[in-house]
Amino acid sequence: AIAIENARLFAAVDAANQAKTEFISFVSHELKQPMTAIKGYTDLLVKGLAGDLTEMQRSFLEVVRSNVNRMDTMVQELLDISRIESGRLRLEIGRVSVQEAVEEAVRALRQEIEAKSQRLEVEIAVPIPPVAADRTRLVQILTNLLSNAYKYTPEGGRIRVTAEPADGCVRFSVSDTGIGIAPEDQERLFTKFFRSQNPVVRSVPGTGLGLAITKNLVELQGGQIWVESQPGAGSTFTFTLPIYPGEGSPR
Repeated sequence: AIAIENARLFAAVDAANQAKTEFISFVSHELKQPMTAIKGYTDLLVKGLAGDLTEMQRSFLEVVRSNVNRMDTMVQELLDISRIESGRLRLEIGRVSVQEAVEEAVRALRQEIEAKSQRLEVEIAVPIPPVAADRTRLVQILTNLLSNAYKYTPEGGRIRVTAEPADGCVRFSVSDTGIGIAPEDQERLFTKFFRSQNPVVRSVPGTGLGLAITKNLVELQGGQIWVESQPGAGSTFTFTLPIYPGEGSPR
């Protein structure tokens, strides 16, 4: 009787989780199209394609654009996590240049990093073999980690990105001189919707999905990810991805 009841409860929980995933997917998809339209038209207005703007109008539109970008990121994260959980995320694994992927991620965030007068260092081993990965998703992983680094590192801090071959894979690291992560938070860091109780972390907008998505994307591509950190002493996120078959490690 107990086994039957447990099986029934398990089935009910599984059904509830499936319904939740489908609901998140539906809502995210429905939000995506209007968000894209709002973002597109706002960008056109800011560029002055509908006429000259006063400084006040431009200022208001920049606020709108900033919030639209934040909401667009949130919707995309909800779509990603729902696709991952339902097994509907498609990866296009191919031969990806490590140098190019890192450069693209750095380009996407260089403006924000420079705005906080942070020093960005990039060190990629030469030569370095290509990885077997989905290029878009690799850039997303690196961008997520770089985004966290600059958000939680004070002005004038340092962010460092490295990549080097190691035992049949390429090991990527993103380190910073930021606020660090408490040991009890590290255990739940890659959990969906987890947000630290640290007031500094709470002051930064976010869904708590970025690192959960990052971990899933790394593992779906045959890699591993982990973090090393101490409160007040910065953090280092490291992940691996397999070297593209036939390339081998440079000697």
